[in-house]
Amino acid sequence: MIIVTGGAGFIGSNLLAALEARGATELVVNDRLGSDEKWRNIAKRELADIVPPDRLLGFLDAHAKDVEVIFHMGANSSTTERDVDSIVASNIMLSLDLWTWCAHHGKRLIYASSAATYGNGSQGFDDDGSVEGLASLRPLNPYGWSKHLVDRRIARLVADCAPCPSQWAGLKFFNAYGPNEFHKGDMRSLIAKNYARAAVGEPVHLFRSDHTDAEDGGPWRDFVWVGDCVEIMLWLYDNPAVNGLFNVGGGEARSFRELIGALFNAVGQTPNIEYVDMPDELAGKYQYYTKAGLDRLRAAGYDRPATTVEDGVAEYVRDYLSRPDPYR
Repeated sequence: MIIVTGGAGFIGSNLLAALEARGATELVVNDRLGSDEKWRNIAKRELADIVPPDRLLGFLDAHAKDVEVIFHMGANSSTTERDVDSIVASNIMLSLDLWTWCAHHGKRLIYASSAATYGNGSQGFDDDGSVEGLASLRPLNPYGWSKHLVDRRIARLVADCAPCPSQWAGLKFFNAYGPNEFHKGDMRSLIAKNYARAAVGEPVHLFRSDHTDAEDGGPWRDFVWVGDCVEIMLWLYDNPAVNGLFNVGGGEARSFRELIGALFNAVGQTPNIEYVDMPDELAGKYQYYTKAGLDRLRAAGYDRPATTVEDGVAEYVRDYLSRPDPYR
């Protein structure tokens, strides 16, 4: 039995699709579906069960002998969320409870961290998972802080030789894009947000960067195709001796202008970009530059090359966004 928390979410539902394609049948989703279209993310999957978050630990206790691995993708992923008590409950308490449960039962845990833990990037983007390496990072918002706190607690437990899951891996996802992100509202990728406008040649609005004029292309980020995120998780699943904290990104920084340029190219339109000022509520809380260091992941044995922005955006448009059914 494979448990995917946040299994109806963006990365979780793409992982489920890949696991099913491999022949996995005992797939359990832990998530809330709500009253919107989020259910469509898992509508094509054969599932053994759907378990709401408040029943998860009881479900795990009842099926402990059957559980092989937990992919913990579930979280409140809004970088603008200001209800910190909610963030603590969903992102910190459950993550540490799952760590304890897996350590007690000798199970495997692969969990989602985030590039938001790096804050403004002044300390670089090295996925040093040591107690000392993590101590220097300063996230910019409650979401990033919650992921960072979990990383730090796990680093301390590992350093102190406390009981650990039989395999554990934390994944610092950078700016992922791809199918099944449509329920995320303002947290959708720039590709999903702007596809409809780009498809008819309407202008796309991008933020100016904080340090140069508009012609620099706006902020620069490490954009990662969700298929690459899934491949890394499947590789970890196939290599249970690999443990650690790893960046999951493309390994290069690309400007927002380049990303949207790839979108216009994929839909056959001439780029039409207008620059706007950063909203006041994001000032000082926005990552203007990210670039995943991948040396530790490569050293652990993962050697598949990252999908380029141009290829990833083209696949997203061709196989999903331009189709009547855009869901994976």
